[in-house]
Amino acid sequence: MNANQIINMVMRIIMRKAINSGINAGVNRIGRGRKSGPPPVQNRARQPQNQMAESFDIDDDAPPTQAEIRQVRAARRAAKQARAQNNQG
Repeated sequence: MNANQIINMVMRIIMRKAINSGINAGVNRIGRGRKSGPPPVQNRARQPQNQMAESFDIDDDAPPTQAEIRQVRAARRAAKQARAQNNQG
């Protein structure tokens, strides 16, 4: 083997590792969903999964009742209508 072949072989190994690590990082990021930022840390305090969960004053173990869901949705609709009227008039 001459020097040119050795250099090409080493460059291919390095490029293969770099490209594969980039592809793996992209696939892992897509697999996390629409979350942005760094991967979740285990010691971080548990945060609600969505805005709807933040609106309820309940334990994480108990799911919200239908009445609580309706109440939150009605409050949001009222706030949205109020904002729309303020913007128009």
